[in-house]
Amino acid sequence: MTINAADAAVHNAASRRSIWSRAWENHAPGYLFLLPWLIGFIGLTVGPIISSFYLSFTNFDLLTPARWVGLENYQRMFTNDRNFAAAMRVTFTFVLFSVPLKLAFALLVAILLNRGMKGLPLYRALFYLPSLLGASVAIAILWRQIFAGDGLVNQFLANFGIIGPSWISNPNYSLWTLIILSVWQFGSPMIIFLAGLRQIPQDMYEAASLDGAGKWRQFWKITVPLLTPVIFFNAIIQTINSFQSFTPAFIISNGTGSPINSTLFYALYLYNEAFSFFRMGYASALAWFLLFLIACFTAFSFLTSKYWVHYDD
Repeated sequence: MTINAADAAVHNAASRRSIWSRAWENHAPGYLFLLPWLIGFIGLTVGPIISSFYLSFTNFDLLTPARWVGLENYQRMFTNDRNFAAAMRVTFTFVLFSVPLKLAFALLVAILLNRGMKGLPLYRALFYLPSLLGASVAIAILWRQIFAGDGLVNQFLANFGIIGPSWISNPNYSLWTLIILSVWQFGSPMIIFLAGLRQIPQDMYEAASLDGAGKWRQFWKITVPLLTPVIFFNAIIQTINSFQSFTPAFIISNGTGSPINSTLFYALYLYNEAFSFFRMGYASALAWFLLFLIACFTAFSFLTSKYWVHYDD
């Protein structure tokens, strides 16, 4: 009896060693190849995320050790920071107007390109080009020159005897120039819309035409319903990108959000708090609130998608 128990123990130990040995032999090469990425992911992504969460509860200026202040940064954000309120107002206005206008313009161009015109690859590349260049510093500088007091827009208006304002320096128009710049970067959603339009069966349009449905009715009864998954995807991506918009506002306002905080985007305000005033703790709290804001919007979008997004099943 004792001998049998000892044999069983030895057999189980050998089995466990065999399992671990086989697992190591099967997966070790994969994990070794994955190791450089894993080190970078933990060191450059997970580590800073955890560190910023801790710093959001501290007063830290890079020069002195972080001092724990609890919820003071979040309390200041909501009760004693006018710039935070201005940044929220500017960012929400930007998101509210730029995303629908960009998606509508992208869908319009995609529908025109979907008609099978000659030279489609060339037009598709030309229209996609602004999406590659739109967020760059060079384009932001070019945009500032176009809408300056003596820029191209006012020179064009002068031909009709119209004296235009300095669009960038006027708080009534400065944010709208950035919205136009965002709409101009319609290439990425346009390509996705075009791919979605190619998936809609043409026989549905033919059947609708035989039943007497016009182009406008076909658009609302066939194109839009079957394209809602693509619209939903584009809306999520573009909204998240708009919440994080930074470069155009930084270049056009020289990093100040001027005039009168009319271009003070949330990401620009966060940057100024961190790297202009070295309030790293407060900037970390701002970053986590932005993450919370985007997460809430995304969750709300997915929860409401079942009422207006139509899938094949």
